[in-house]
Amino acid sequence: MGFRKIEAIIRSEKLEEVRVALDKEGFVGMTVTEVRGRGSQGGILLEWRAGEYRVEFLPKLKIELVVDDFDLQRALKAIEESARTGTTGDGKVFVYTVDNIIRIRTGERGGKAL
Repeated sequence: MGFRKIEAIIRSEKLEEVRVALDKEGFVGMTVTEVRGRGSQGGILLEWRAGEYRVEFLPKLKIELVVDDFDLQRALKAIEESARTGTTGDGKVFVYTVDNIIRIRTGERGGKAL
């Protein structure tokens, strides 16, 4: 059995919906990091009393979790459906191959460590 790491860059306001969707599918372990970035959206233009100001890097959240190959499509579907607003800036999902997992506390490896 193989493992995959999912990195999802999402809108901050969608975190709770994504967490609930993953919980419903049985994926409880994840890491969430505040990040800033830009994609095709290219930042936003804000207007202040003194003039215009461009915010080049927008605040987003990065969710990371590792799943086995069997559960990958279920986890991806939960993220996609719960994070989608249908507008520019919804984010991206990246999937990587994981060679091994080690639980530091017990030394367990592979699926037992997940």
